[in-house]
Amino acid sequence: MRILTISDVESKALWDHYEQHKDEHYDLIISAGDLDAGYLSFLTTMYNCDVLYVPGNHDDRYEVNPPEGCINIDGKLINYKGLRIMGLGGSIRYNCGNFQYTEKEMRKKIWYLLPKVMFNRGVDILVTHSPARGFHDGDDGPHKGFDCLYDFVEKYEPKYYIHGHVHMNYGHHVPRVDKLGHTTVINAYEKYVLEIDD
Repeated sequence: MRILTISDVESKALWDHYEQHKDEHYDLIISAGDLDAGYLSFLTTMYNCDVLYVPGNHDDRYEVNPPEGCINIDGKLINYKGLRIMGLGGSIRYNCGNFQYTEKEMRKKIWYLLPKVMFNRGVDILVTHSPARGFHDGDDGPHKGFDCLYDFVEKYEPKYYIHGHVHMNYGHHVPRVDKLGHTTVINAYEKYVLEIDD
């Protein structure tokens, strides 16, 4: 399966220069947040595949104008063509945004999903906006990660952990692809293609 992962910055190659890339094939697009709703709707239409998304901390507008034709997986665990995909949107709380959470609130979101995790015997792909605390996150308040995400990855070992929020041009020297235990961690900033064997 060929999966396009995206977050935080609309890719000019995919949007403004679509004609040059229209022969690209994706089986699925996964958004890790902070992207224009119109951009996501454009991608699902033009690339003729499903777009799964979680909201980022700047996506309050989704509540009024959600991405049309796309599937919100925030707070859900779904089975997509045999892949168990779990979504947790938002970032650490630093002001009054709708998609910002305290550590306790995010831990509660995970707690509600644990019965589904057990029933489905795990998770293949974890999709979040925020990174885990101490792993790809930033030192400033808005970009600190969640301890509970680190704990979840460490305990349940999803095959892939896709996140956004920390822009690769911030100078944090965050690698695009990394490993946390047995989990491959991907920073989806702008775009990254993930190939998964069927």
